[in-house]
Amino acid sequence: MSTDGVVIVGTGVAGATAALALRTGGFEGAVTLVGRDAHLPYRRPTLSKDVLLAGMPVEKALLKPATHWDDIGVVVRTGVTVTGGDTAARTLELSDDSVLPYGSLVLATGGAARELPGLPPAPRVKYLRDFADAIALRDELGRAGSVIVLGAGLIGSEVASAAAKLGATVTVIEPAPLPLARVVPPSIGERLAGLQRDAGVDLLLGVRPGEIAVEPDQVSVALPGGVALVADLLVVAVGSSPDTGLAERLALRVDDGILVDEQYRTSAEGVYAVGDCARVPHPLEGGTYRAENWSAAQDQGTAVAQVLLGGAPAPTVPWGWSNQFGAVLQFAGWPAADDELEVDGAMDAASSEPFFARCRRGGSLAGAVAMGRPKELRAARGELSEQIAAAVAR
Repeated sequence: MSTDGVVIVGTGVAGATAALALRTGGFEGAVTLVGRDAHLPYRRPTLSKDVLLAGMPVEKALLKPATHWDDIGVVVRTGVTVTGGDTAARTLELSDDSVLPYGSLVLATGGAARELPGLPPAPRVKYLRDFADAIALRDELGRAGSVIVLGAGLIGSEVASAAAKLGATVTVIEPAPLPLARVVPPSIGERLAGLQRDAGVDLLLGVRPGEIAVEPDQVSVALPGGVALVADLLVVAVGSSPDTGLAERLALRVDDGILVDEQYRTSAEGVYAVGDCARVPHPLEGGTYRAENWSAAQDQGTAVAQVLLGGAPAPTVPWGWSNQFGAVLQFAGWPAADDELEVDGAMDAASSEPFFARCRRGGSLAGAVAMGRPKELRAARGELSEQIAAAVAR
């Protein structure tokens, strides 16, 4: 086991978990976490849930108590950006003009909320990526009588859910025909659309917004047919992009994410990447994918620590959840819109009953989606893990 220092760029769950797993695994070298966020590592899923609804303070959202990092000998440098580096010399240049050497480097830079061109964050326009964004959005939701949400993906749906629960009149605009249309089959999208409409949300599907005008006291969104929606607040939730800026400055291979192999190694020796910024090999279908959720980032953080400790981690099965409109949506594996479904439970839009759906592709299980059926979802994750193990053994 090498005792050369490990530097981890990114204080999200992938980077923080890697640091924790190194210490749990007995690593005795220096471990340094560097991140531009002003806070110690915290649980980002709380941003669109507990923070928006209950105003949870950052202290309660922390992954570990502030003293824990000192106790285990991990240096956490918050509010610092890595501006450049030299992978041959194994050094990083920081925004405070210091130079940080490393033996191994883990990039866990995450992703950034995708901004619409010409529409930066403003008092009447909000994006959601970090704790400061969530607090600012929470404050505005408390004052807004009406809210427009652009995007009916996971974040957009959770923001819409919080806004409706706080008493706002909510309109969601989604160009796709259904919520989460890119990642779940249509019948599941219909269930999710039903949840929104039952909560009083005006869900506009298949609608592409036009010109957006931001005024001091309102925002308006042009719709097809010459109609314009006006609201107190606009929340933009149109997806995220991997933060590959540092990787590009280090001349790593990048293609909609930092390209890595099965052991999370990038194209530069001694440099690894995990979490939302990484494009990892698909263990069943070939090719690569990005797993943009909390649980997958956590699993990858553990896995890269195992690599640095000299082990060979098994491929992970991505999974996650979303709290929206009083329901908990869970998913595992790689579900897609055109999968063949095997459903146990009612799938009509008006139903509020639990369901479990196995998503099959090419005759094999590719993923699963459930609402109120956690036991079955865990079993599906286990089945996918077995498929991966069999594929690796072949």
